[in-house]
Amino acid sequence: MIEIKLSTRDPFMPFPIYALAVTSFVIGTTEFVIMGLLPEVAADLRVSIPAAGLLVTGYALGVVIGAPILAILTAKLPRKAVLIGLAAMFVIGNLFCAIAPNYWTLMVARVVTAFGHGAYFGIGSVVAASLVPRNQRASAMALMFAGLTLANILGVPAGTALGEAYGWRSTFWAVVIIGLFAVAAIAWFVPSGVAKPTGDGITSELKVLGRLQVWLAMIISALASVSLFCVFTYIKPLLTDVTGISVPSVTWILLLFGAGMTVGNILGGKLADWKLMPTAIGTLVLIALTHLALAEFSRSPAITISLVFIWGVLTFVIVPPMQMRVVEAAAEGPNLAATLNQGAFNAGNAAGAWIGGAAISMGVAYDGLPFVSAATAVLAMLIAVWSQSLDRRGISPVAMPAE
Repeated sequence: MIEIKLSTRDPFMPFPIYALAVTSFVIGTTEFVIMGLLPEVAADLRVSIPAAGLLVTGYALGVVIGAPILAILTAKLPRKAVLIGLAAMFVIGNLFCAIAPNYWTLMVARVVTAFGHGAYFGIGSVVAASLVPRNQRASAMALMFAGLTLANILGVPAGTALGEAYGWRSTFWAVVIIGLFAVAAIAWFVPSGVAKPTGDGITSELKVLGRLQVWLAMIISALASVSLFCVFTYIKPLLTDVTGISVPSVTWILLLFGAGMTVGNILGGKLADWKLMPTAIGTLVLIALTHLALAEFSRSPAITISLVFIWGVLTFVIVPPMQMRVVEAAAEGPNLAATLNQGAFNAGNAAGAWIGGAAISMGVAYDGLPFVSAATAVLAMLIAVWSQSLDRRGISPVAMPAE
């Protein structure tokens, strides 16, 4: 196989990161497209829609469980080979989804496919950062994550439309085809020997988990996701029952949110390269204020739609800074920590949905959920301020004291 070896000064250096972004697109489409195909899947496999909905839960659990396992098992392997293997795992997993003869086969295929999700984004972000000068590392990570945001505004709607027209299996076949291109792109464009594992492999990866700053960054990531999904999980009834927006219009508003995520992702990378922790702290303040505004003006369609876009932007502005923060705090063994940070985001997704549901069960109205999210964002901001204060005291990163 012909391999392209590039230096960090090569004018074509972005191409390896674009290759990583293609797989991010595949992963994002795989994760979210099932939500739009639940009725078709349930009817074809003769299960209830709630049972089909567990395919989403199974995937999320696969991400959280599989991420650290794969990060540890691949700690000493070449990064390029690991990324090719993880991308190939998604191709094979989606192939089994496409041909699954029954519900449980599909569930197992979804869970196994998800195992590579967190590891890919964790290791991929480290590789992307290693391909550019230090002052462009967060932007490189953001470019890799751009595939994930584009999946929400292109891959998921297109996949849903394809599944509705030709059957849900056709969507997974399409993902398989795109996935093959993604594997080829990584094999062709990503340089060999990139981001070589340092230190003692697994030992180095585990040792950095004793650093307080690593855990603070992951906690901030989790809380940011809790703040998002506490409201976003119930965004449809909020828009229809409170704001008075028609059901068909919700799809377009969610696309607007996805467009905001894409803008925020790129903006977050640029800002984090400029001022990392101030970007994180300022963004969390703005997220809290946006939620308060959403609670206050949720009955105004025009203001709510504008706030949804702003909310989408801020949601992903926070991602590159926190991923970069984890990688910097775990410099001697960043792969496991970066992978666990992806698990933290997904754990926050699940926790946010649960907290929102619990609040509704206790009598909180849909337009009251943003207050819960605002409080969570403020908590994340306070932790970020504490983390930055440790930097100023010259003790970053710092080991956690022994119990």
